[in-house]
Amino acid sequence: MNPNVKDIPGYGVDADPRSRPGFPKEEFPEQLRGDAQGTPVRQQSDVTVFKHGQPARKMPPVFGTAQPPKGVSGALRRLAYKYPDHWTRHWMMLLMADRVDVAEHKLRRGLPRLAAAAAVVFAGGVLARQLRG
Repeated sequence: MNPNVKDIPGYGVDADPRSRPGFPKEEFPEQLRGDAQGTPVRQQSDVTVFKHGQPARKMPPVFGTAQPPKGVSGALRRLAYKYPDHWTRHWMMLLMADRVDVAEHKLRRGLPRLAAAAAVVFAGGVLARQLRG
């Protein structure tokens, strides 16, 4: 027995778009006003920003300056950018600078804990001497 096709739930939903379940979501949003027009203002930097030595390459309008180069890792980066970017030495020195940067960060972060531990050991030694007599 074939049931009547019109008795099937959902039959003919294609007929009228307003009867589709996702109809309100299928409308396109209104275009936003105030889109960027013209060229963006170039960012100025007060920290060292390394770029490759090719003269044709210009900096993009916006670039990252959140982590300026400092310490031994910064010196390694300065040295790495003296070599052309197609040399393996350039990239290996940048990788090494990344590893040194992580070590510097861990040392900087752990130094207060190390100082606190040394103070506790020192105070414990002083206290032990006083108790001994």
